[in-house]
Order: sequence, then C-alpha cells, then structure tokens
Amino acid sequence: MITRVLFLCTRNSCRSQMAEGFALARKLHDVTFMSAGIEASTVHSKAVKVMAEVGIDISAQKSKSLKNIDPCLFDIVVTLCEHAAESCPILPGHPAMVKWSLPDPAAVKGSEAEIIASFRASRDVIHRLVDDMIDHGYIAALSQAKCCADMVLDNISDGVIAHDMKRHIFYFNKSAEEITGYASSEVVNRDCHEAFPGNFCGGNCRFCNGQIPEEDEYAQEQQIITKSGEQRIVHMRIRKMKEADGHAVGVLASFRDITTEKRLARRLGEINQFSGIIGRDFRMLEIFDLIRDLADSNAPVLIQGESGTGKELVASAIHNEGQRANKLFVPVNCGALPEALLESELFGHVKGAFTGAIRDKKGRFELADGGTIFLDEIGDISPAMQVRLMRVLQEGRFERVGSEKTISVDVRVISATNKNLSDEIKSGHFREDLYYRLSVVPLTLPPLRERRNDIPLLVDHILAQIKKETNRKELTLAADTLELMMSYSWPGNIRELQNWLQFAFIKCKGKVILPEHLPPPRSGPDERVLTSGRQRKRRKLNMSSVQTTLAQTHGNKLEAAKILNVSRATLYRFLDETGMQ
Repeated sequence: MITRVLFLCTRNSCRSQMAEGFALARKLHDVTFMSAGIEASTVHSKAVKVMAEVGIDISAQKSKSLKNIDPCLFDIVVTLCEHAAESCPILPGHPAMVKWSLPDPAAVKGSEAEIIASFRASRDVIHRLVDDMIDHGYIAALSQAKCCADMVLDNISDGVIAHDMKRHIFYFNKSAEEITGYASSEVVNRDCHEAFPGNFCGGNCRFCNGQIPEEDEYAQEQQIITKSGEQRIVHMRIRKMKEADGHAVGVLASFRDITTEKRLARRLGEINQFSGIIGRDFRMLEIFDLIRDLADSNAPVLIQGESGTGKELVASAIHNEGQRANKLFVPVNCGALPEALLESELFGHVKGAFTGAIRDKKGRFELADGGTIFLDEIGDISPAMQVRLMRVLQEGRFERVGSEKTISVDVRVISATNKNLSDEIKSGHFREDLYYRLSVVPLTLPPLRERRNDIPLLVDHILAQIKKETNRKELTLAADTLELMMSYSWPGNIRELQNWLQFAFIKCKGKVILPEHLPPPRSGPDERVLTSGRQRKRRKLNMSSVQTTLAQTHGNKLEAAKILNVSRATLYRFLDETGMQ
C-alpha cells in the first residue's frame, strides 16, 4: 500500500520545495511525495542554490497550486507555514495533518550573504524534520491512524459529508455514497450546490444565503434527490468544526435515511402535520404524499376545494418542499382585482401605459422568475385574461402592459379555485384548453366535515398560536365545547374554525372555553344542534348560579349539587373547568 504525502506552503517556492527535495532523495518505495502552494509561484533561485550545496537538485521541480490538487487524495498533509495550515480544506484526520510553522527565508531583508544564510538555516531545519518524520516511523503511524479512522467512518450506517466554509466538499463516506447514489469521486472537491442537482440541501440550509450560520450544532429533516432521481428523506445533524482557538474551519454533517420510517409513520397515523399543514386523516396523508411527489416537478397544479380548506397553504408546501424553495413564492388573488388591474399586477406595466402609471413596474410573473406563482380564485378571471394566461403557460413569455418588449420567465404555476371548473366550462365561462393547461396535476382538498378527526389537532394548534400571542397559557377547551365542534358541518372549513376560536378567546374571561363562548351559529341544519347544546349547558349550570348556591350551602358541594339538580361529578367537572375551586 502506497502512502501519499503532500508538503503544503503559501506559494510553493522554497520551504515546501526543499521538503519535497529531501523526501524524494530518500527514494522510498512505499511512499510518494509532492509539494504544492495555496498559490502557485516559481521555485526560488536561492532555494535551488542552497539545496545544490547538499547535493540535491530541485531546479526541475515544478511549482503547483492547491487549486489543481485534491488534498483529500493524500494520506498526510504537512503544512510549513501558518497560512497554509489555516487554508487547507480538510476534515481533521482526513488526511492526517502535520503542522511545521517555519519562518519564510525569502522574507528576510538584508545583504546577499544574510539572505543565503536564512535559506541555509531553513534548509537545515527542514532536512532534520523530514528525516525525523521518515526515520522515526511517523509516516507509518499517521497513515495507519488515517486507515483506522477511514475504516470506522466507512462502516457506520450514517452518511458523513463535510465541507469547508466555502461549501467545498472534502469528505464523503461509504454510507453517504449508498444513500445518495453519488460516488465520493463525483462530489469531493466540489461546491455542494454544484455537485448535487438542486443542491444537496434543496436550498434550505444555513449556508444558502451566503452567510455563516450562528449555531454550532443543529438538526433538521431534509428531502434529497438521489442520483437515480429517487426522493429520499434524511435526518441530518450538522455541526460546525472549529480549530482549538475557536476558528470555524468547516461543517460536518451526518445523515441517515428515514424515508421508510416516515412513510410507515404516516400510514400508522403518527404524523400530525407536514410542512405546516395539520392533519392525520387518511385523506390528508395521501395529500402529504402527493405534495412530496409534486415538489420537484415543474408540472402545473390545480388545487380545488371549498373556501377555507387551506389551498394556499398546500401551494406553499409544494413550493417549499421542492428545488424552487430558495426562490420566491408569489401569491395573487385573481378574484379580488378588476381585469385591468389584474393584467398589470400579473404582467407589469411601463411608465405612461395608463393614467397613474408613473413608473415601470414588474409584474408578479417577473417577481416569481425561478420560483412559483400561485393564482388563487383562478375561476374568476375574464375570458380575455384567460387568453393571455394561455400564452404564458405555453411559451413562458409575455409583454408588460404598454410595452412591445417580450419577457421570458421560468415560473412554476400553481392555481386554485373553489368553483367547479367543469360546470364553468359547460356554461362557457372558462376555457377548456386553459383548464387542461392548469390542471396537469389536479389536487382536491377535503372539507373539514369529511375529516372531523383532525378537528382536535387543529383546535390544539390554533389555541397554541393564540396562547403564544396573548400569553394566556392556561386557556383550555371544555369537553362539551369540543363535542359541539365535532358535530358541526363547518361550511367555512378551517378558516371558520379559526374564527370561532378567536371569538371564543375574546368572549371567555376564565381559563376554559365553554359552549356559551362560541359565536352564534350560521343558519342551517347545524343551528338546532348548537343552540340546543348551549341551552342544555346553560340550563344545567352557569357560574352565577353555582356561586350563589355554594354561598348558600357554605361551600358544601354535595348539597349544592342537589339544589342545582346535577350530579356531584357534573358539579366537580364544572368547577374544575371554570377554575372556581
């Protein structure tokens, strides 16, 4: 087995060249030597002269740059100056690093004799260090230590990837190869954003914005695309690597494939949310899977569902889980704008295009270039606007209002509607060809009444947000209140549920939200259910009558329950829910 040693210095002009000369002169059969610099230069004439004095000719040695050499291909790197030690992008121990902090003889100022004396002194120190490294078995020991470390890292089940502070990968173990499908030789010494299509992190890591993260260690779940195009979910633990003085030199990430675990957990109902969407009903789990499948596609998606079902949230999730996540997600409510204003909003306008156009303005399609545009209430746009939209979807080109210049964009289009577009097509209000352009992948969100088991999850989530905003940490929901919510049909879906809880929060002055704190019901078949529920609760107990009765019985709860005509358990539960005891 051949051990490879690299002597590294700032410019590869004298110190590293002399070290290479002494090492090559030993003519070892099982060790190869090379020298390089952080920057390439020319071999210093004084170094050639002083080496010739001891019988070693280095005049034929060429100066080499680290830019053209992968230091990870070496078993041992010997740095001969502080700058080289700081600039060498390697994972500690991979390869092994030896630091010789030697003064630069070329930096000496003075007479010819003084400069030559400086080179001779440097030569003699380097000669001794090279002989010690070879004769005392340091090369064999360092090489063996690296082999052992490689063996450990290559036999752990977790993938290990490491890059320097400029994102250049310098370590990639066997498990990382198996999980991603990429060979180490394909990614090492490359920017991680270039080595993996769509970035290894999908544009979601702390390095994507060009800044160094503040955290020394953090963990995250990440979706990756393997070399074969397969989507995998990995759990990553990222740690900043530091020198002894605290200086950050790189990032080490270990990751394991949890794709099977996640899919199984979703099917067992153990996953309560995905990308900010709450739910574990089987219909929602199917939507979570579909979002993952759609995330890295550019196919247009049409999201259909009743008002308040969370269509924009799903559109945002498709964007955030995909390769466009580091670009803009631009929502447009098409139904809220008149046609003339909508055209300018989508495609922009030039100065003077119409009254009030006092400057050029980019449209939403331009802003979304490279990212995603979300066209909400697409069923409300006019026939003329449908024609313009068809061209953008077909060609990816348009003109600003009042301009003849054609603009090309790369935009993923996601649209949504609460209308039945099939009926709109039959009535002549919506173009059939546009419908098929928009709905390459149709996605239908279930109304809340068809996923009632998710109501407790949604209530907990919304209440947690309210408590965080208001600091009312002890606010809870009474069992009877939740029971009424579970029996309601929710024509306004999740948006209506949010409104109910916000109303109840204002109405409730205690710690427990009771049925009487809910808003007046909308007219319809549910009104009788909710009204009777409130009346039944009010007829049994209310805070005023309970307080009066307890005062009358001097706090005797058994006597109070008899007077109130309820069971003792009912009274105790009421006291606990209202915080009166």
